[in-house]
Amino acid sequence: MTAIAWLIDTVFQIAIVLLIAQVILSWLIHFNVVNTRHPFVNAVGRFLYGVTEPALRPIKRIVPSLGGIDISPLILILLLGFLRILILNNLPY
Repeated sequence: MTAIAWLIDTVFQIAIVLLIAQVILSWLIHFNVVNTRHPFVNAVGRFLYGVTEPALRPIKRIVPSLGGIDISPLILILLLGFLRILILNNLPY
């Protein structure tokens, strides 16, 4: 059972890191720190958007934008952390 707990924990951690990376990249693009025409930046941006947007879309429909600030990644990170603790604490060892 320890291997399953490790796998579940790792999947949740990877999802949270990808969400944080998406937020940071969106800030860098918004403040013109990185150029979206660069092939590497474009590829990373499309990958992160494709991975995180399906999970963020339902939250964005429910939670309104707060003056241009999107808090849906924060809500999803909190939800993933809650689910991670809930699942890992209820696994029989």
